[in-house]
Amino acid sequence: MTTPTDHPIILTPTEVLAPVQHPSRKRQAVAFAVAAISDFLSFWTVLAPPMQWLIDLGTALLLFLVLGRRWAILPGLVAEAIPGMGVFPVWILVVLSIIVYDDIKVRKR
Repeated sequence: MTTPTDHPIILTPTEVLAPVQHPSRKRQAVAFAVAAISDFLSFWTVLAPPMQWLIDLGTALLLFLVLGRRWAILPGLVAEAIPGMGVFPVWILVVLSIIVYDDIKVRKR
């Protein structure tokens, strides 16, 4: 009798993941506009947390659609969930970090 551990298991990739594309200048401008509008609205809704949560969720979704799958969007959403952080331009910093980090990755290649 053979046991399942007698035979080596060979795993082959079924699909190759394409690298995330660097956003175009137009997409970067749209992302900055979305972030600026969101940060402006968040500043004025500091005393209304449910409104601020809706704005932040909408901003995260829009940035996800404009910039693609970026992990830096998630910490931005977490930072915006902290009470009182609405007075800082967190979304603009998130977009800036995505663009700068992508630029650094492109230069390394």
